[in-house]
Amino acid sequence: MIAVLAVLVVVAGLVIAYVASQRFGSQPVEGELGAYRLIDDQTVEVTVSVTREDPSRPAVCIVRARSLDGSETGRREILVPPSEATTVQVTTVVKSSRPPVIGDVYGCGLDVPPYLVAP
Repeated sequence: MIAVLAVLVVVAGLVIAYVASQRFGSQPVEGELGAYRLIDDQTVEVTVSVTREDPSRPAVCIVRARSLDGSETGRREILVPPSEATTVQVTTVVKSSRPPVIGDVYGCGLDVPPYLVAP
């Protein structure tokens, strides 16, 4: 009986470890805030540092402006085109419906919508 219980505890621990590694392990693309600059009462410039496992694949990042109370007041999707470098920096401008106090990165992914194309 004790041996069966011990096996069940070990199996449960392995399942929890697997789920945690899938959920919190490295992602194929990650975006990190590099910098932001307040341009005026309606605009913030956001620089994103994007790291991809496969830099030959395009990525999309969502950046946003946030107001003093922390609410999202502007949002923009940006295309990160394929490159040779694993980590690249992309800068864009986000318009805000209220005076922004910070620009940040909501997230990045590899599921690029068809309407985002390289200029």
